[in-house]
Amino acid sequence: MIASPLAKKWVMGLTGLFLVSFLLVHLSGNFSLFKHDQGAAFNAYSHFMTSNPLIKVMEYGLVLGFLLHILQSLYLTIQNYSARPVRYAVPNSGESSSWNSRNMGLTGSFILVFLLVHFNSFVVKYRITKESENIYQIVVDAFQSGWGGWYWLFYVLSMVILGLHLNHGFQSAFQTFGINHKRYTPIIKGFGWIYSVAVPLGFATMPVYFRFFY
Repeated sequence: MIASPLAKKWVMGLTGLFLVSFLLVHLSGNFSLFKHDQGAAFNAYSHFMTSNPLIKVMEYGLVLGFLLHILQSLYLTIQNYSARPVRYAVPNSGESSSWNSRNMGLTGSFILVFLLVHFNSFVVKYRITKESENIYQIVVDAFQSGWGGWYWLFYVLSMVILGLHLNHGFQSAFQTFGINHKRYTPIIKGFGWIYSVAVPLGFATMPVYFRFFY
């Protein structure tokens, strides 16, 4: 792992913002699920994303970004915990820090579990085992009947956790880069709050739609 404390923060900040931008792109493409065309638009989008050579190269960068962010965050979480092996009998950390900031490792771990489940539910079936070339139908089946009809709830809960993680991570990334000013910080916090609500909410509408309204 990276040794310098400053380098660690920059890696976390840069990879975090990179993944933030990916979420916007991913969400915009997934909105084609709502088109009433029997999945034609979403299947075309998915085929383009998995067959275009440039996208494939960018995909490697995305995987690397995920791995760097996850591994570095796990390392920081273990390091911080090891630095304080004895817990206070009555913790008072809430007086100086938010729940989000104190539990980034916890929310990040939950998101990692979600990513593994998400990868197995969609990417594996579509690109590896090739159970179906109709990724739209794979999505519909997962949200309607996956895990006995409860997969949609796991997905929605994961988006809530993602929102909590993004809310603190977005703000802390800019602080890492030294962008901390009384004029700009409220704007960054406001934009981060809007982003951390709007993007997870956008993703959460998809399982709810296919489970109850499709």
